Amino acid sequence: MKKKAKKLKALIIITVSLFLFVSFAYISGLFDFLENKTYDFRVNFFAEYSRPSEDIMVIILDQHSLDWAYEERGWVHPLPRKAYSEFLDYMNIAGASSVMFDVLFTESSRQGEEDDFIFAKSSDDFGRAVQGVFFSTQSGRTFTFPQSLNNKPFFQLEGFEEILHLYDFSHSIEPLRAQFPIESLAVTAGSVASITGYSFDKEQVFRKFDLFKFNDQVYRRLDFFALFDGRAVPGLFAGGLLANGKTNVIHYDKNKSLIEWDNYKIPIGMYGGTLLRFRGSIDRYIPYSLAEILQSAEAYKKGEEPLLPPENFTGKHIFYAYYAPGLFDICTTPISSVYPGAGMHITMLDNLLSQDFIRECPLWLALLLIFLSIVLITVLVLYSNKILIAMVGGTVVFFILCVYGMFAYYSRDLGLWVPMVAPITGLGIAFFTTTLYNYATEGKQKQFIKSAFSQYLSPSVIDQLLMNPERLTLGGERREISIFFSDIQGFTSISEKLDPTQLTELLNDYLSVMTDIILESGGTIDKYEGDAIIAFWNAPVDYEDHAARALRASLKCQSLMAEKQEFFKSKFGCELFTRIGLNTGYAVVGNMGSGKRFDYTMIGDSVNLAARLEGLNKLFGTYLMCTETTFKQGGMFFGRKLAIVAVVGKKEPVPVWEPMPESVFLEKKALLQDFDSARDVFYQGNFHKALAMFQGLVDKDKPSFYYAEQCCYYIDHPEEWKGFWQATTK
Repeated sequence: MKKKAKKLKALIIITVSLFLFVSFAYISGLFDFLENKTYDFRVNFFAEYSRPSEDIMVIILDQHSLDWAYEERGWVHPLPRKAYSEFLDYMNIAGASSVMFDVLFTESSRQGEEDDFIFAKSSDDFGRAVQGVFFSTQSGRTFTFPQSLNNKPFFQLEGFEEILHLYDFSHSIEPLRAQFPIESLAVTAGSVASITGYSFDKEQVFRKFDLFKFNDQVYRRLDFFALFDGRAVPGLFAGGLLANGKTNVIHYDKNKSLIEWDNYKIPIGMYGGTLLRFRGSIDRYIPYSLAEILQSAEAYKKGEEPLLPPENFTGKHIFYAYYAPGLFDICTTPISSVYPGAGMHITMLDNLLSQDFIRECPLWLALLLIFLSIVLITVLVLYSNKILIAMVGGTVVFFILCVYGMFAYYSRDLGLWVPMVAPITGLGIAFFTTTLYNYATEGKQKQFIKSAFSQYLSPSVIDQLLMNPERLTLGGERREISIFFSDIQGFTSISEKLDPTQLTELLNDYLSVMTDIILESGGTIDKYEGDAIIAFWNAPVDYEDHAARALRASLKCQSLMAEKQEFFKSKFGCELFTRIGLNTGYAVVGNMGSGKRFDYTMIGDSVNLAARLEGLNKLFGTYLMCTETTFKQGGMFFGRKLAIVAVVGKKEPVPVWEPMPESVFLEKKALLQDFDSARDVFYQGNFHKALAMFQGLVDKDKPSFYYAEQCCYYIDHPEEWKGFWQATTK
């Protein structure tokens, strides 16, 4: 009882102390910089997986447009307002929902008043053009709103009393100033909207009480409106909807931290800003150049076929922005350090229409995650068997870190920004603190723990280290290697039928057989991952014939495992079938890890491809597969060209082969010739003919069976054929 009470007391003290410490650090902003970087990484990862809205189109003034304007019309930048008049007239003909100008027309045209009048007339006729106004504490011409714009649709705010100060700059050192478009354009616009992004001045004003201030100048948020001279001016993205007749009443639900606008819901987070779900580069919206629009408008007037038919723009929200070198404004976002400013407004409108905003994690949830991470590890280390913790504690913590990291990482795709750094820091500190506590209170086990953790260091490079002590330092080299990945088919099912002792003995017997063959061939064992073996040839010892060694070793592994089937069946009641993937290519090989712990291993795309090939065997019913590079470098080996396939995570296909012993090749020679013919017909896209050919082989050949299935699929879905086999699973 005394021991249990002591543990409970330690649990409470450690948990409470660390929770208060990590929570204070989180609230005060200590983790903000790293947390923002992890968020940026997540944004980049998911950006390409989201689909840009089809209701948004982008028209850009690029270098091509400038060149065309000069060569065909004699115009130089800034273009005459007549160009924008023609642009709006064409959008009017097309029936576009709105046109939003991410450009400031603050000066009269150099071509004279008539030029401004033409633009204003087209704007008035269209009725849904949105002119931008820029707000700043650093620059601007006026501190008041022009009376001539009082009839424009500005937001009417309901329920914003508690957060209105987040949009109010009246208490800042420098008052807010504005740059409005010239009066003729402002008056004829459907609405006037703010093109100002998230202001760093604003962040500094509201972070003045934070203990730690990390302003990395990255745009992640955008304000829904700007408060100026008593008016709530909509952001450019919202201006188009207002000009198109959307109600101007918005309501703030403080319980949900949401702005409700008609049927839209916009989450509000830090300092009133809304997190953006970036879709990647704005090029994903397939921008059209202004030159293409003007050429189309000209052709349409002449009764000719326009380059871009008007119906392309019907019902679309159009953004117009500069995109020529030296013209467009740039900002740093999670996507790029040179991201066009217009992309912020485009993304905001996309998120608004798609209703897939990212919500910031509420403080209570963040603190709960921190608390749970600390409690979990503290209880695990304190109340588990000390010998077990000493042996596998690091692995358990690493596993939990990975699980939480994946949860936090993929939560972004679910629409929530869950903090990663603070909970993982709490988890790590809790493990370290509790382990130190155990170390101090369980002195008799110190030596055992020390020796047990030493088992994590791989013995695979001991001989090399003895001969070359300088290899103890971290570092790697790029070299060509042949890479080996293997795994046991259905090992999970096998393991469920055996008790721990039998399972351990089975793995030891199996790994011994495979490892001996690999080492005898000059291979290096990288690591074991359960039943999986990862190895490579041509490092650290040089072998010119490394591909041949890898192929010979793999064939021998398969041959010896076939001979051992009766042994495994009689001893463990199961048969073992091993899938092997081989690839030859360049990778970085060397000692990698930290200054105190590292291993001799390999990284690179070639390694990933070998791993994918091991799993790819399942799609063809094979047990040994290699890339064409490995097969051809190996020299005189027998086998068949299996497929041209793009593995998961890769867009470019690679030819893959199934190596086999000479005896098997000669025995199946006729079948393999028929397979080659059917395979070639398949990749020519003649699936009906290929199906008939494969159906004659399915009873004798597993790859033919799976090819027949693919033929049936592409007969029903011919539009999905890309010219190669697309793997969809690992």
